Amino acid sequence: MRIGVVGHIGYDGLDELVRHLVAQASTLDMELSFERDLAVVAGAGATVLRDPTGIDAVLAFGGDGTLLRAARMLGGAPAPIFGVNLGKLGFLTTCRAEEFQALLPRFARGDYIAEQRMALEAEWHDGPGAPGARLRALNDVVLHKGGFARVLRLDLTVSGERLGSLAADGIVISTPTGSTAYSLSAGGPIVDPTLESILVTPVAAHTLAMRPLVLPGNALLEVRPDDAPEEVLVTVDGQVGTRLGPNQQLTVHRSSHPVWIVRMDDASFFGRLRAKMGWGGLAERDR
Repeated sequence: MRIGVVGHIGYDGLDELVRHLVAQASTLDMELSFERDLAVVAGAGATVLRDPTGIDAVLAFGGDGTLLRAARMLGGAPAPIFGVNLGKLGFLTTCRAEEFQALLPRFARGDYIAEQRMALEAEWHDGPGAPGARLRALNDVVLHKGGFARVLRLDLTVSGERLGSLAADGIVISTPTGSTAYSLSAGGPIVDPTLESILVTPVAAHTLAMRPLVLPGNALLEVRPDDAPEEVLVTVDGQVGTRLGPNQQLTVHRSSHPVWIVRMDDASFFGRLRAKMGWGGLAERDR
């Protein structure tokens, strides 16, 4: 089993987990390759991960951000991601750090469920010219203002039909997986992550007529800044992005390549909501 290993080297306990993984690799018939920074932690002789399309699965040591980075690194390759939470929330991850050693043998023999998650692809267009770089998102694509304290005006089109003009601080275009991230903070709905839909959530909308939307998964969303300053920013999963100029537009649609996340327990999506986010009431009230 060829395993790609990524991690956030700023977390306490990472070194110990990586050493355990390396020590068990031959026994569990695992062939490990590490992203460059993590190869230093793995020690002399560690193989550097160069081609993510040639691996069978990914181990991601960190938090949700590390898992999102691993998903983007795969570039559509179907390798499932086993996320080990070394941070605080870890809503997307498979297990906590203290559970990893016990679960590793199960992972090695394929004793897990790979949960399919829809992803998004975004491209910017400059008039009739060729599109710009394609950006992939597991959580969301966000258009937001830069340094100016002013409202953005964004013209929205859904599958060829003009939806209208939005006046807001920005807009969050998310997957169901991303419905519990920035979209939730902006007042968007919570959607079961196994569904296929596209959520459109305004950020601090300056009108009562534009509310959060849930669109079908096959919708094509086009967003064009209207009379916008140069600092219209596009951020993908809170980690990478680009800029949109006044005459450019962004198209967002479902990716043909989903992301697969490893699950090893029987906890439902709403069970994780209750445990990690206090869904259904205050945590101290439910004890």
